[in-house]
Amino acid sequence: MLKINLLPIRQLQQHSRARNEVFGFVAIFVLLLVILGGMTILQANKATAIQAETTKLNQEKQTYDKILTEIKKLEADKKELENKIGIIKKLKKESSLTVHVLDEVSRKLDSTRMWLTALDQQGSSLSLTGTALDNKTIAEFMDTLDASPFISDVNLSDSSLTKVAGQDLKAFSIQCTVGSPTEKTDNANQQKK
Repeated sequence: MLKINLLPIRQLQQHSRARNEVFGFVAIFVLLLVILGGMTILQANKATAIQAETTKLNQEKQTYDKILTEIKKLEADKKELENKIGIIKKLKKESSLTVHVLDEVSRKLDSTRMWLTALDQQGSSLSLTGTALDNKTIAEFMDTLDASPFISDVNLSDSSLTKVAGQDLKAFSIQCTVGSPTEKTDNANQQKK
């Protein structure tokens, strides 16, 4: 006897395979969505952590900015004080130099044979104007000035005959350079090089 199977086995198998494939695709799609969702949550957590760290660093930077501003102010104050100290030292040095120069000029001056009418010091330049009995007195005065440790480069810039109280005298003008003895040796050493 013959048995006929009227059930559509092939079609049922195809439907079963198709259903399994759809379930597989759906399962893979859901798994992919879960993975993507997890990655999104991880990235969002990382972004939140980075933003929190950025906020914390910005707050810390603001506290350091205040400190940096204070440091810059202190450095500016320090520089200003150093400038003031330098000016004070320079003034002390120049004032003591002026005292030494005046002392040197007064000691080297032969008051019986010559008289100064003007003495002008501008920085390291000294101008002397006066009257003498003769040229020899002026030359000796210049030589003694040039031997001074505080005075150098003594040059006669003007000499003329003048009448004072009916007598013929020599009016003169001398230009020279003044400096402390240490400056003169430093300048001489630089010129030798």
